[in-house]
Amino acid sequence: MKFTREHKYDDEEGVQRHMTSMIDVVFLLLIYFILTASFTMPEEDLASGLQAEAEGPSSAADLLPMIVTVDRDNGRTLYRLGERASEDPEAIVAWLTPLPKEGGVFVRVTDRASVDAAAKALSACKRAGFTKVSYVPAD
Repeated sequence: MKFTREHKYDDEEGVQRHMTSMIDVVFLLLIYFILTASFTMPEEDLASGLQAEAEGPSSAADLLPMIVTVDRDNGRTLYRLGERASEDPEAIVAWLTPLPKEGGVFVRVTDRASVDAAAKALSACKRAGFTKVSYVPAD
């Protein structure tokens, strides 16, 4: 008996057939990595969309928030802005009208004040021209 060993890649055609599929896989991988690669600049190299503002003198309004406090003391409602105090909610309009409006105003209401007094203070801040009015309950 004669046993002959047949080689898997004896013929030239078989070798080319297997190489063709490997070349296809390599090209598909190459195309995949090219398409998924990111060609954008790193974020730290991009130009900023924010412009630096010229430095000017700071004002006290830049540092301190405007807080209107509504409290009830000895049976009367008091509206306070800093050192100023009044029983009339219209005084809030007079106090806040000349102040800058960008930072907004906080209305801090103690638990002794009525809901009506808080609503009057919020309304007065809106009439003074503030669009950012925040209600803050006092501790």
